[in-house]
Amino acid sequence: MDLKDISYALDSLWVIIAAILVIAMQAGFALLEAGSTRMKNSGHVAGKQILSFGLVSLVFWAFGYAITFGDGNAFMGLHGWFVSGIHGGHSGDISFSPLDNGSIFLLFQTAFAAVSLAIAWGGFAERAKLVVYVTFGIIFSIIIYPIVGHWIWGGGWLAEMGMQDFAGSTVVHLTGAIAALIGTLLLGPRIGKFNKNKTPNVIPGHNQVYTVIGGIVLWIGWFGFNAGSTVSTADGFFGYVALTTNLAAAAGALAAMIMAKILGGKADISAMVNGVLAALVAITASCAFVEAWAAVVIGAIAGGVTYWTSIYFEKKGLDDPVYAFSVHGIAGIIGTLSTGFFASGRLVEYTGVGDKGLFYGGGFHQLGVQALGVIASGVFVAAISFVVLFILKKTIGLRVTPEEEISGLDISEHGTYGYPEHLDPQFMKVD
Repeated sequence: MDLKDISYALDSLWVIIAAILVIAMQAGFALLEAGSTRMKNSGHVAGKQILSFGLVSLVFWAFGYAITFGDGNAFMGLHGWFVSGIHGGHSGDISFSPLDNGSIFLLFQTAFAAVSLAIAWGGFAERAKLVVYVTFGIIFSIIIYPIVGHWIWGGGWLAEMGMQDFAGSTVVHLTGAIAALIGTLLLGPRIGKFNKNKTPNVIPGHNQVYTVIGGIVLWIGWFGFNAGSTVSTADGFFGYVALTTNLAAAAGALAAMIMAKILGGKADISAMVNGVLAALVAITASCAFVEAWAAVVIGAIAGGVTYWTSIYFEKKGLDDPVYAFSVHGIAGIIGTLSTGFFASGRLVEYTGVGDKGLFYGGGFHQLGVQALGVIASGVFVAAISFVVLFILKKTIGLRVTPEEEISGLDISEHGTYGYPEHLDPQFMKVD
């Protein structure tokens, strides 16, 4: 085995490990979202993560991967259905990289697509029909996510302009968040969320410990998400990406706690968790392009702003049960734009993507490219999501019945409660 073979094997192993870490984020979402919603829906909310990953694994393999990374045009890929030509190892003298191994890179990218769909489904929580999840999930995995991915990662028109989105603040998080926002708006608020005078009521999650553990699992999984996107171990750059990722998350936790204390008077635990996630979302685009100090700034801004926007949108009548749009959408915008300000000359030269940011003498060019990417991706996702969900609303309907919503989706959609001894009458009888 020569040096190239060893390097290829190490890189491939690293990408497989990173893929597993990203797949494990589904467990984080299950705990986070189940803990953040009510007991009567906990099994349903957790179980849909199994549905999400299973659905994406099949649909992205069949169609989504080809549209994202296949040869085509500036809009979408047109070749490679069912990942034709997939093989288990490298051959010839082409570049020795996991990107050349269809099976490894497919698994890695499938994990990313599944995260984006999980974010989208977060906005549907506690009142959407299960059939809506499945139908929208298929279309999201074939059309919405892959086309945005092709634009930025697959050699599409934004890639040609040099858009910087290293691991997916826009591709993964903003895409999922915009879909979640459209779903939230078309579904309408949960029963009892708003009073007649339109003031919001607090609907607390049933298990704050689950929420915290879910956040920690996601934090760990994010090292596969960001550092894994280097798809290489050769020069140790993945370690630097992991460092900026962690620094941002830490800053986001503290900034969100401080903001919660200032605005709400208490160091809200859910705010800290969401602060971590918002910071991780924000640093996802910029983790390979910014210096360590900038990662701290980006994470702190995302964590603080996300807490404020979650309150603001709720006061404006938006019932987003897990704050998907604030955490993944607003923070995704912040993260994508951040490279336009903070992209370091030395790191841009190293990665070979785009130009340096405004604060490094690059002017407004890169910021303009980043802003265009946010706007174009956001409009595209919003338009397609609205059309699909509007058609579903007018045909099969988006929401369960009021009676089913009140009884809980665990029993109405799945026939059993996540906590039967607490909710099922047969377990509450006294002999």
